[in-house]
This record gives sequence, C-alpha cells and structure tokens, in this order.
Amino acid sequence: MPQQIPLNSSNRSKEVDRDDDTREIVTDLAYLRTVMVNVIFFGLPNAGDRNWVLIDTGILGAKSAIKIAAEKRFGEGARPAAIVLTHGHFDHVGTLEGLLEEWKDTPVYAHPLEQPYLTGQAAYPEGDPTVGGGLMAKMSGLLPTHPIDVSANLHTLAEDGSLPAMPGWRWLHTPGHCPGHISLWRESDRTLIAGDAVITTAAESAYATAFQTPELHGPPKYFTIDWEQSRSSVRTLAALRPDLLIAGHGRAMSGAEMTKALSLLAENFDRVAVPEEGRYVSHPAKVSDGSAYVGK
Repeated sequence: MPQQIPLNSSNRSKEVDRDDDTREIVTDLAYLRTVMVNVIFFGLPNAGDRNWVLIDTGILGAKSAIKIAAEKRFGEGARPAAIVLTHGHFDHVGTLEGLLEEWKDTPVYAHPLEQPYLTGQAAYPEGDPTVGGGLMAKMSGLLPTHPIDVSANLHTLAEDGSLPAMPGWRWLHTPGHCPGHISLWRESDRTLIAGDAVITTAAESAYATAFQTPELHGPPKYFTIDWEQSRSSVRTLAALRPDLLIAGHGRAMSGAEMTKALSLLAENFDRVAVPEEGRYVSHPAKVSDGSAYVGK
C-alpha cells in the first residue's frame, strides 16, 4: 500500500539562500526551517518596522534564529505588522509567547476554532503513537499538547477571508489536522501556504524530517484528529491547482509535477494518507464547549 506521493528534487522551488539564513522562494516570501518545522516571512526585503508578516513561529528554542533572520531580512529592529497562525500545535507556536515579550502589541490572528488552544482554555487531544510510520510517530504520545495563553494579543481572522497586511492573499479553513487549521492562498501567482494540511516530507519519520526527502503527504498522522475533514481540506487545496507550495514541514515545491502530485493525493487520500489503524481513524476527536475530546 503506497504511503506517499514521490516528488523529484527538480520539483523544488527556485530558492535563493539569503545571508539571513532564510530560503527566498519569491521576492516577498521566504522561509526558515526551525529544527523540524518551517516559519514563513511575508514582505519585501528591507521593508522595515511593521511592514511584514510572520506566519507561524516554529519550535521552542528558535526565537533567536527567527529574530535574527527577521532583522537581517527586514531591517534592524523590524517588528511584524502581524503574526498569522495556521494552527496552534507546539511546533508552530513554540516561540510565540517569547516573541511577544519583545514584539509587544503585535496582533496574532487565528481561526476562532483554534483560539481555545491559544487562550489557555483547552489542550489538544493526545498524539497517536499507534499510527506507525517512524520514530516521530512513536514518540508522539510524549509531545506537548497543552495550550498557551496569548489572549492579550489574539484576534480573530476576518470573515471575508482577507489577511492583515497581506494584500492579495486570503485564508481558507482547512480542518482535520486540528479544528481551526487554515491555509493561505494568493491567486495572482497561485502560491499556497498549506500549514500542515499537506506536507512535503514524511513527518512521522525522524530520518525523512532530518533530510527533507521530497514526498507529498497528507497531514502528520500522529496529530491529525479528523480524517474525513482532512480529506475534504486536501481536495479543496488540490482544486486550487497551485504552482508553488510551501508547507509546515519539508521543502517548498513548484511546477506541474507538484500540482499533479497534489491532485493524486486528493484522489487517493484514503489509500495514501489515512493510516490503516489509529486512535482517531474510527473515532475522530470532536470539539465541544471549548475543549477537545475523543468521540465514541
């Protein structure tokens, strides 16, 4: 049974490695890998203070690397106009509280269904080590699921799909990996920021995560709590037919073969992406009264 959609290295986006340690994929979009997960910088180089946006904030311990990259890319002391979260898992908000201590008054935007995990109200469901597939999956029961509290800075995304300080972009609700997961889409150049709705390496495998083996996958299996929703989200993203894809895990990918691979993933999602067994395969986690629980 296939477990991934292979991608050739030639499908990697035409990246420019900059002296700020980021990988620039188009003029106003770059990303920085923080151990196992990407953070994304939107804005033109030398844009200056409050003229750029940070998308996700990486894993705990990456604060200095993010700040250094931001200052080198946008200018000394340059703070973001906003921080946009694709979701609130530990590896996407690990530095958020620390960054906000220094970037005071910076607004943080997230989907309403994700906000209980960002206001200290609710913990995520536990990771699922029964999905198999590698060391990361086996360790997932030990990964943090507790909430953080950034209530003072937290804002709800606009209902019209627009994004703060990101003209031309819109957000799409792509749940499944978690309740309030979003992806970001720019129609003008068909660029997709997918978060963890789809990824371009095998997140379950420590080896693949370390070496960035190029494969198109559904969301990380060990933290995905609703596979039916995830299938629908992947089909939504495939229907966009993006030319450029940057996900939360793995290298940025572009070109016709990547677009085709995304379509194949959507068409064969149950066979390719859904684990044969797992805690949330038959009983997806549901959200009620601001908390997550396992439905029976």
